[in-house]
Amino acid sequence: MKKIALVLFVGLMGFTLTAQEKAAKIEFKSETVDYGEIAKGADGVRAFEFTNTGNAPLIISKVSSSCGCTIPKKPEEPILPGKTGEIQVKYDTNRVGPIRKAITVISNASTPTKVLKIKGEVKAVDGK
Repeated sequence: MKKIALVLFVGLMGFTLTAQEKAAKIEFKSETVDYGEIAKGADGVRAFEFTNTGNAPLIISKVSSSCGCTIPKKPEEPILPGKTGEIQVKYDTNRVGPIRKAITVISNASTPTKVLKIKGEVKAVDGK
């Protein structure tokens, strides 16, 4: 019985080491999107561009925002090694004032959680 357990343990360790050799890696062109000053009601869609610099397909499982005023959209298909993708973010520009929000990205990358930021300021048009 001990021999069987030892063989299984050694086999699992070998499988674990092999699995770790191949990993996705996500590298963002920029981890902050700066809207700058934008007018109330302007187009609030921006994108975080990234590349899978690992050697396994990158799967983004969840993208969430720190606020309901920001709607992120993740790629549905895996991003192959060496390929690029983007996470779109739509901010509700009908809210006048400063923009300081966080977007959390969860994936199978070697760093499984990344926090991205958007910033800027929505200005009222003609005092409205």
